[in-house]
Amino acid sequence: MEAENFTAMRRAMVDSQLRPSDVTDRAIVAAMANVAREDFVPADRARVAYTDRAIPLGNGRSLNPPLTTGQMLVAADVRIADHVLIVGAATGYLATILARLATSVVALESEDMLADRAAETLGDLANVTLVRGPLAAGWAKAAPYSLIIVDGAVQHIPDTFAKQLAPGGRLVTALDDRGVARIARGEASDGAIALMPLSDVEAVSLPGFDRARHFTFS
Repeated sequence: MEAENFTAMRRAMVDSQLRPSDVTDRAIVAAMANVAREDFVPADRARVAYTDRAIPLGNGRSLNPPLTTGQMLVAADVRIADHVLIVGAATGYLATILARLATSVVALESEDMLADRAAETLGDLANVTLVRGPLAAGWAKAAPYSLIIVDGAVQHIPDTFAKQLAPGGRLVTALDDRGVARIARGEASDGAIALMPLSDVEAVSLPGFDRARHFTFS
């Protein structure tokens, strides 16, 4: 598909998906309008990269719909001075957007196939560092962060993340409540994060964040 067609698709994404749903922050809209989403999905799915739905990436992982990305960025209240940790970097789409909005970004991915692709898409972005490891462990080596974005639906947030946030630092994710995902935001205070649900959203699941099951015996 010709490049100008993808440009038109990005414009349509902004006009028909983002703006009508209150994703109107100029910096966020500009970043999403200029990052080529088709570069972050498998080649055979490039034609549907801008549709309002999740895109499978392989190995059970998917890329969030564009509107979900925009809404999470709005909830995150990204600031130019932010030092950001992305949990679930996948192929690097969110990291590339955040590279335009924040001073420094650490992009954490656990799946080697996705991380290898992210290494290609992120290229030589000087303010993004790609790291590999278990998602639920975060990345303590570069802490503290002023912002953590857990880029997907999770059942709970481990206490580890509160320890990696600076005082007053923000965390944004999608909480999975019995199959319904809601964007949630919280701030670090006294070594804990109290998350407040904001709005329902379509978000892809991230591995490693299931609640522990409790068994009773009779």
